[in-house]
Amino acid sequence: MNKFDRQRARAVASETLPDEIASELPHLPARVKAVSDAPPLAGPSPLTPAEVRTILMSLLLTMFLAALDQTIVATALPTIGRQFQDVANLSWVITAYLLASTAVAPVFGTLCDIYGRRSMIITALSLFIAGSVLCALAPNMPVLILARGLQGLGGGGIMPVVQTVISDVVSPRERGQYQAYFSAVWLVAGLLGPVVGGFFADHLHWSMIFWINLPLAIAALALLLPKMGRLPVYHRLRKVDWLGGVLLMASAVVFMLVLTWGGHRLPWLSPALLAMIGSGVALCLAFVWHAKSANEPFLPLSLIGGSVVPYGLLASGCALGAMIGLTVYLPLYYEVVHHLSASEAGLGLIPLAAISTFGAAVAGRTMARVKHYKRVAIIGTVIATIAAAVMTVTTPSLWTLLLLLSVFGIGLGTAFPISVVSLQNAVARSQIGTITGAMNFFRAMMSSFTVAAFGAILLMVLGADISLAEGASGTVSGIASAEMIHAFRYVFGAATAMLACAAVCMILMEERPLAGPAARPAAVEMAE
Repeated sequence: MNKFDRQRARAVASETLPDEIASELPHLPARVKAVSDAPPLAGPSPLTPAEVRTILMSLLLTMFLAALDQTIVATALPTIGRQFQDVANLSWVITAYLLASTAVAPVFGTLCDIYGRRSMIITALSLFIAGSVLCALAPNMPVLILARGLQGLGGGGIMPVVQTVISDVVSPRERGQYQAYFSAVWLVAGLLGPVVGGFFADHLHWSMIFWINLPLAIAALALLLPKMGRLPVYHRLRKVDWLGGVLLMASAVVFMLVLTWGGHRLPWLSPALLAMIGSGVALCLAFVWHAKSANEPFLPLSLIGGSVVPYGLLASGCALGAMIGLTVYLPLYYEVVHHLSASEAGLGLIPLAAISTFGAAVAGRTMARVKHYKRVAIIGTVIATIAAAVMTVTTPSLWTLLLLLSVFGIGLGTAFPISVVSLQNAVARSQIGTITGAMNFFRAMMSSFTVAAFGAILLMVLGADISLAEGASGTVSGIASAEMIHAFRYVFGAATAMLACAAVCMILMEERPLAGPAARPAAVEMAE
């Protein structure tokens, strides 16, 4: 107990509560004052099945907003560049959002545990709406880039807050089923985003890709907020370690810039990039030093230790990183080796992105019905490793490659719900937001690292003078199919190693019992 706690305790002890307030205390939700006071599992939910469905639908809609905005802008970028007569800075429209959303994920997760889910979901959606309006009204490119950063602050907060709210609504055993629904939302948003963005840019106005966020966000808030008052409260009011949060965000931004610019805008061994790497390491060490010395650090280092959390973080990060890395570079392989058009290459990504949703659904439903839920993720990641190894050592035909990617996607998809639920199940109720934010942060960093690593592998094998961003119509079209096949053997090999790492982590991760019924009627009704 610090000096502020002692002073507060003396002040409270000297006061007497009025009778009408004292009579209401037993009916108030429990708000924990210490981590040890928080039960590891939620009690029975006071919500009716209809209210659970309403909350989950609003959370799905909220998640759809964040997922859609990561893909809907891409196809409208050429139109935006022509209107503002600024093509050189177009990449910052995407980069600003990614930097902001990655940096604030752990911040929103921790603030969820301090100020509560309701205030943080309002904050995240408010920032997202404000950023969307500013993007739509932007008169020039600099304003649009700044507005996208503001939008990213809100979008980056949506993911951890939504996943934390789910933990308050359903038990750990049931939670995996709902994670599959959210995976499906990401799939739908990923498929619809480029199509909708292109339609708005060609037939209406590019600003519509931002205006569409307003009615969706308002509808999500209107559905969610009236029901959130009935959720049990487990957040713990305490002083916010702003210095630790700033150090963590600053180091994340620097490393994200290094991974984004390295090998493209700046050579990997250039003095500027090496200086950025050094500053990022210094900020990271400063954060660790501060976390060890602070009474209540922003992200307790002890939270990411133990027999569950580090393995869950690494398993989910490797699985998502491998999927994102292949999604970014597989179109090059399709266009050069199989001579597909850009649109056909996009369709070729469906087996990887879409089928992983089925793997997540299988894992989620298995988690709700069996005791040893971890086995499905172990089997899935091992199968994905084998599929990636086959792609590494062979040269499959197009249809065989699509089949292998489907098997690969199903396997790695099983890792997502198992890792999320295991991480949330391993910490106290008052720390679920913190660990969820840390998980999303680690996933984003691993995805960025994998994209940079896969790009570096291709550039190293194909030649440093090749630009991977130009597509088949540019420099890449001069590469022979045999050279691209040879280069992708290393990429597929790297994906194999990542999935093997995920499988090993799943094996080593402790399998703790999950509370909750074997099946929940609300989940069945929603699935139907």
